[in-house]
Amino acid sequence: VQLQASGGGSVQAGGSLRLSCAASGRPLSDYVMGWFRQAPGKEREFVSAIRWTNGGTYYADSVKGRFTISKDNAKKTGYLQMNGLKTEDTALYYCATAPRLILSTIRVPSSYDSWGHGTLVTVSS
Repeated sequence: VQLQASGGGSVQAGGSLRLSCAASGRPLSDYVMGWFRQAPGKEREFVSAIRWTNGGTYYADSVKGRFTISKDNAKKTGYLQMNGLKTEDTALYYCATAPRLILSTIRVPSSYDSWGHGTLVTVSS
């Protein structure tokens, strides 16, 4: 699976952005698509994930209630709607996919085998 992330940019705190992750290659029917982020000097961390089969969603506590993950099956594209952005959301955001992840591995970056290039999100105060 090849992934292309887009939609990053610079916004003020409280603003919104929508990230997109377009997938190509094999069908995603049994896959999980995840979003991760990495701030300078920090480890890559889980943000959100969605199961392509049933649309089940997962969120990090830090973004719950502010971010919404979704997908468009026909376009093979996943989205991350980010509202109420905070300065601490500033990071390089990556999308990733993996087949048939179990719950205990969904939040672990090493569980994913395909990664897109990051898209930069900068939130200023």
